[in-house]
Amino acid sequence: MPPKSVWREIWFYDDFTVKIEIWECAALDKFVINGGRKLHGDVRISGAKNAAVAIIPAAILAEDICRIENVPNISDVTNIARILQEMGVVVRMVNKSTLEIDSRHIISPVASYDLVRHMRASYYLLGALLGRFSHAKVALPGGCNFGVRPIDQHLKGFMALGAEYKLEGGMVNVSADHLTGNNVYLDVVSVGATMNIMLAAVKADGMTVIENAAREPHIVDLANFLNSMGADVKGAGTDTIRVAGVERLHGGAYAIIPDQIEAGTYMAAVAATGGQIRVRGIIPKHMDCITAKLQEMGVEVEEQDDDLIVRRSGELRHANVKTLPYPGFPTDMQPQITTVLALASGTSTVTEGVWDSRYRYVGELTRMGAQIRVEGRTAIVEGVERLTPANIQAYDLRAGAAMLIAALAADGVSEITNVQYIERGYEDIIGKLRALGAKIDCVEENDEPPIRQIG
Repeated sequence: MPPKSVWREIWFYDDFTVKIEIWECAALDKFVINGGRKLHGDVRISGAKNAAVAIIPAAILAEDICRIENVPNISDVTNIARILQEMGVVVRMVNKSTLEIDSRHIISPVASYDLVRHMRASYYLLGALLGRFSHAKVALPGGCNFGVRPIDQHLKGFMALGAEYKLEGGMVNVSADHLTGNNVYLDVVSVGATMNIMLAAVKADGMTVIENAAREPHIVDLANFLNSMGADVKGAGTDTIRVAGVERLHGGAYAIIPDQIEAGTYMAAVAATGGQIRVRGIIPKHMDCITAKLQEMGVEVEEQDDDLIVRRSGELRHANVKTLPYPGFPTDMQPQITTVLALASGTSTVTEGVWDSRYRYVGELTRMGAQIRVEGRTAIVEGVERLTPANIQAYDLRAGAAMLIAALAADGVSEITNVQYIERGYEDIIGKLRALGAKIDCVEENDEPPIRQIG
């Protein structure tokens, strides 16, 4: 049976109602995939998850309404919006991809423990609230489970600006009498720490210099958003970022960049299954690190303005991959590329250069016939001719995407559980894959939409 259309939420306003209609699965639901079919067609890429979960909290710093466009309709965005609402922020959904955020009457610098603990990106509330109130109390980050998520570099940056912190009951309590700009050298390249320090520094007195900063596209996007509100951030996209503090930030409108990892996931999917797709609405430069590796493996990638045409008709070739901070190959594409390499001829290696451990999903791939062994941070992949269908589970967001790719490539019916992880970062993934010719259903336990009064 085809997947049912379900509503994430129904949001009521004074004079109209917005119903957000998407393909969605709950925690106990599963995907059923009848694989072995080549993918063909067009897929439009949504706004970047990793940018949205920082930009939405950043709106707290403004003293007027912010209108944020190209927002991905994913559960992480829904959760961060709910957290802000509980703090007194008015969050209005203008349409499926546009939010208006009014933080003029925010009442609390404390973020809900129950909501925050499910999100890795909840730590961006620390920097935003510290910048707004000189005080923040936020639960330690949750989200995907594939290794420790230290926030020591975040706290190091806050302390350099004059803050103190305490860890109490799973909460991080950060406060400062006064934030003052300073030099911060990050001991390791950290996307989260770079962005959090930027958020805390934009209204601090004086100049903050972040050295050994991360360079990812969503860091540039956050800087551009802050600058659109009157901040003075220079050097984003390089390893040295300078933030000159300003007294106030105003509101405005801003569109989030397209999602590099979502685009890369669909590129990996057609690499694994064969076929041809057009990936629409991307920034090709952001895709270079992924494009180059797929081309090395025998996948054809053609750039056309804001689109990429991706096709695979011949045999996949082996390759060696090492994940690195941008502009290197992204760690968030590691499970997906490993899945593709499982179908390539010869022996490939995948080395994880960012996280201590991100190979929990390998056991699921081996159940489908993949030949992979893990030695520390390296996976040795012996390519096989085909994968066999199986009942598998998603252990985290990107591992879930890898399971989808494997199931699409396997000839037969596979079932994937724990699909709530996938919903965290991929908007309407069932609808988009079905438009490419995939046979995929979401087996649901209920279809009643929750109803909430907003504002």
